[in-house]
Amino acid sequence: MKTVLISGASIAGPTLAYWLSEYGFAPTVVERAPTLRGGGYKIDIRGAALDVVKRMGLLPRIEALSTDMKVAHFVDAHGKRLASMDAALFGGRENDDIEIMRGDLGRLLHEATADSVEYIFDDSITSLTETEDGVLVTFERGPSRVFDLVVGADGLHSNVRRLAFGEESRFTRDLGHHISIFTVPNHLNLDRTEMGRAEPGASALTYATARDADARAMFLFASDGLATDRHDVEGQKKAVAERFAGHGWEVPRLLDAMGDAPDFYFDSLSQVDMDSWSRGRVVLVGDAAYCASPASGQGTSLSLVGAYVLAGELAAASGDHAAAFAAYERELRPFVAANQALAESNLKGMVMKSALQMRFQMFMLRLLPHLPGSSGMAERVTAKIHEAATSISLKSY
Repeated sequence: MKTVLISGASIAGPTLAYWLSEYGFAPTVVERAPTLRGGGYKIDIRGAALDVVKRMGLLPRIEALSTDMKVAHFVDAHGKRLASMDAALFGGRENDDIEIMRGDLGRLLHEATADSVEYIFDDSITSLTETEDGVLVTFERGPSRVFDLVVGADGLHSNVRRLAFGEESRFTRDLGHHISIFTVPNHLNLDRTEMGRAEPGASALTYATARDADARAMFLFASDGLATDRHDVEGQKKAVAERFAGHGWEVPRLLDAMGDAPDFYFDSLSQVDMDSWSRGRVVLVGDAAYCASPASGQGTSLSLVGAYVLAGELAAASGDHAAAFAAYERELRPFVAANQALAESNLKGMVMKSALQMRFQMFMLRLLPHLPGSSGMAERVTAKIHEAATSISLKSY
């Protein structure tokens, strides 16, 4: 039985642990946070990723936790409604696609693996030393252990990637925007509705889902040379407040709630690009290897599919990690490339550069429902997303 240490208990880590356990491996998941991370944003599961959760038997439970969003409204600085659109179209969803809160999906994945997988919370890897037969791993708190393989499923700022491959700056590409997300009181009494306000170079929105008493706020903006320390939370909050000062509508109230938010998140929109996702007995999966950024709308799906393929190739190779890692990359790289390519084109519609572009987009949104063949036009909006989401045929390992 091969022992596998997985760093990260978000989406890719527990999914990989599930499939490794199914195939007879002995996975251990280590997570820096003291408990499962809640909060987060709405995420989509579509295309090949839907097949993964179906094969895990999780689809009915995921469907039951759907956000059930209905509509998105766009308003001006005074709250006057400029345009509206169906929430599924706004999120690029069609057919069987599911939107769920990231924290809910993480909890379901943990529940599906808690009885078969060893979890270690409130600890982190400090060093990796490869030997002929395994990897000697030291931890911040726990005793050193030896594992046959180590997997980094620890996100954009992967600790495993830094230890095994080198500094983050060698592998990340900044898309020139920052994003902040956090919980706020639902003072607008939104019900499965989101409302947004845009200005050149910046967008702010808030929404409430079907089962959420509170709301979420999201701020997305062009970085314009912004440099922040990712560990300086107060500095990050100050940067958001300064960027959105004077934006009108409900933005001041949302910014006021930011100070007490229990789940404040802030980061650059960046992608990870690596020539190889493995080195010796260490391999990366999900955002750690091929982050597509939230702008792609496909980060969660990449994590689910990537974890499924990596586990399957390890099983198919009978644990021969060199053969499995090579097959994993051959199988997944075209899928990764197709989904990463979505980010920059999506950003053009998410953060508009000029007032003229904004006025044109609002005009087209108001006009769309009244145009002949409007349903076909809507399908073309989502076509690129779904082409990328289905650009891999999953094997049955």
